[in-house]
Amino acid sequence: NPQLLFHKLPPQPKTMSSSTSETQNPQLRKDPIYNRWVIFSPARSKRPTDFKSKSPSNPNPNTTCPFCIGNEHQCAPEIFRVPPDDPNWKIRVIQNLYPALSRNLVDPVDVSSGSVLDGFGFHDVIIETPVHSVQLCDLSKEEIGEVFVAYTRRIQQLVNRHSIKYVQVFKNHGAAAGASMTHSHSQMIAMPVIPPTVSARLGSMKDFYDQTGKCSICEIQRAELLIDSSTYFFSLVPYAASFPFEVWIVPRYHSAHFHELDAEKAVDLGGLLKQMLRKISLQLNDPPFNFMIHTSPLHGDESELAYTHWFIQIVPQLIGTAGFELATGCYINPVFPEDAAKVLREVNVPESE
Repeated sequence: NPQLLFHKLPPQPKTMSSSTSETQNPQLRKDPIYNRWVIFSPARSKRPTDFKSKSPSNPNPNTTCPFCIGNEHQCAPEIFRVPPDDPNWKIRVIQNLYPALSRNLVDPVDVSSGSVLDGFGFHDVIIETPVHSVQLCDLSKEEIGEVFVAYTRRIQQLVNRHSIKYVQVFKNHGAAAGASMTHSHSQMIAMPVIPPTVSARLGSMKDFYDQTGKCSICEIQRAELLIDSSTYFFSLVPYAASFPFEVWIVPRYHSAHFHELDAEKAVDLGGLLKQMLRKISLQLNDPPFNFMIHTSPLHGDESELAYTHWFIQIVPQLIGTAGFELATGCYINPVFPEDAAKVLREVNVPESE
């Protein structure tokens, strides 16, 4: 793989080894991507190497599952399948039977004024495999790549609806992460507005670009935070991670829109995502998790392309969000990112899996 080039950033305070985490002082770090503070307080918890999920996902087979092959008639209407028109499908993209937004409403004409809109939008489900017992990390990198290509294909269809401003792709794995179905699937919601957290991210990235002339995501690479890398992507624990063992997968190349991902890069991304999910599962006792694709608005200003950069965020569900976080938007993370990255780097994933 090509050598990763790490930018020389200002020296940061040293964090603890896993053997001294209990005595390390707490620290506040500013998240440069979302412009918010994170509290690192290792004394509130155990050593990084001791973190395990208390409620592993452990999905169980269910022969009555509507997402299984042969039960297509139990689902909401299909949008497309891979391969097309094949009863032995590998991936299906369908409408969500219980959508958060309705595709049957009239497209909003102007969302710039007023504080109430009809709930127009699209809420789709991507069934990642026809087999109930197979999870995303069980698939080959080529098969995961096909899931990513299905995402991009659906987003490219939604680009034609000019009223759609933003598409959020996400996966909930395990009941504690919000999954109501155990069959491996992900979702996307297409909205006529740009969500506030996305606006905050774009604003922070623009400020960084205006001050430095550089993309803030391109500048986040640091050796002590790196977990792994592939030809086109690298994975790391972000410097101000909001959650313990949070992982980002980032394109090495500057790219604003996830849906411009091509098939070759999708397979490469599939391999690195598989590796990260396996490491997280082995180290943390197969925890419930969420992953989210953070991209750019569909019809943004051309100037946004210089400072916006998509990435994938993986969040293992190890601790709850409580009153302080809800009140302040400031998260408390009991594991320093450098320690989480070191632990995940050292997880040995068996080649035979």
